[in-house]
Amino acid sequence: MPIVLDPDAAAVYKAFQDAGRPAYETLTAAEARAYYLQARLVTNPEPPELARVAPLSIPAPHGTIPARIYVPKQPRLQNGLAPALVFFHGGGWVIGDLDSHDVACRQLADAGALIVIAIDYRLAPEHKFPAAADDAVAATKWIAANARELDIDPARLSIGGDSAGGNLAAVVALAARDGNGPKLAGQVLIYPAVDFAMTHGSHSEPETSVLLTHSVIRWFRDHYLNGAADIHDWRASPARAENLAGLPPAYVLTAGADPLRDEGDEYAARLKQAGVPVTTRHFPGQFHGFFTMGKLLQQANVAVSEIGAWLKTLG
Repeated sequence: MPIVLDPDAAAVYKAFQDAGRPAYETLTAAEARAYYLQARLVTNPEPPELARVAPLSIPAPHGTIPARIYVPKQPRLQNGLAPALVFFHGGGWVIGDLDSHDVACRQLADAGALIVIAIDYRLAPEHKFPAAADDAVAATKWIAANARELDIDPARLSIGGDSAGGNLAAVVALAARDGNGPKLAGQVLIYPAVDFAMTHGSHSEPETSVLLTHSVIRWFRDHYLNGAADIHDWRASPARAENLAGLPPAYVLTAGADPLRDEGDEYAARLKQAGVPVTTRHFPGQFHGFFTMGKLLQQANVAVSEIGAWLKTLG
């Protein structure tokens, strides 16, 4: 597939190259986290003003899961309760946290006129698979069980995330369907990682090795998984689930210059074949990770706006 970056995406890519930032795979996990967090200062847009942002602590079998709740100025209330989106940040299960995606969560709360709860799940390599997936499921179940205390309408609870967070959202949707979680209104999968086999064509095209390079994906994989056997577990690779029927409506976003492009497209197609209502959105001239770069990439703000509009269609 011919890939031509949008002019602003090409400029951002060149700026990252010219800055001489070390490749994540040459760093320790702690060093990579610091570099990733620092980049947000350059790339994140100005956040919208919200009514309230507050820390949240979610009980879990291992202790607590830190979270953050975002309440917009004008939530779509029904009987005093608002719809909500449980959001899982990207970062290859190794980097990223509540702060790295703080602006994105503020944007989604504002654009969707709904409450957003961001989940600070455990990271690898300190906590290998399935720790992140377990946290994502546990957090979503707790939020659903305590929805009314959080001013959330449990019938309008959705999940979402970008990249590794998209993976976790897909996993939560499957777990919830199979009795391990609540009924969900929708799932937002932003360039999701859904198949650790990494055999799709976009994993080997030179044009897709942009920022999220082919080598750093392997670095993330090797930090997160315990070994090759985990690749076949649907909790790591949701695309390995044999049956996708009965899952909540999905919004699946992909980018042209992204190693994860083809697996995202295929997962969306399989969801449709299984009878799941699916909205797909492709950004051919953008690279993986663009969604949080609204200060530099206008298409990121377009994506936020469109996802917000889609969430409003869920009720």
